[in-house]
Amino acid sequence: MIILNFSHSLTDEQIGQIQKLTGQKIDGVRQIPTQFDNEKPFIEQIEELISKIELTPHEWQTLPILIVPPSLNFIAVTLMAALHGLMGYFPPMVRLKPVPESIPPRFEVAEIINLQSLREEFRKRRS
Repeated sequence: MIILNFSHSLTDEQIGQIQKLTGQKIDGVRQIPTQFDNEKPFIEQIEELISKIELTPHEWQTLPILIVPPSLNFIAVTLMAALHGLMGYFPPMVRLKPVPESIPPRFEVAEIINLQSLREEFRKRRS
C-alpha cells in the first residue's frame, strides 16, 4: 500500500499505527506539499497538485492507495472528488487526532475511514 500524504509529515509511529489498522505493509509514503493560493481557483490548483504525484491512469485504478487529506476542508473535498474521478472510487483516508496534553503537540492515527463503503452504505438510505 502507498500513502499519499497531503498533510504534515508522518512519523514512524504513525506509519506503524496505519499498518496495524490496515493489516497491510506500507510500501511507500509520498509527501505532497499542499499549499493553495486563496486568490486562485482551487480546481486549477488541484490539477497541478495531482500532476505532481506522477501515477499512470492504470496505477490510479489498481494500486492500493491510502490518503492523508489536507487539513483545509475546501481543498480536501475538492481533492477527494478529483481522486474519485481518477480512481473510480473514493479512496480510504487516515484521520489523525491530537494526543491529549502532549508537549509538544503530537498526533496519532485515530482511524482509517473507508469512504467508498461509507458512500455505499448511505446510498442504500436514499428513498
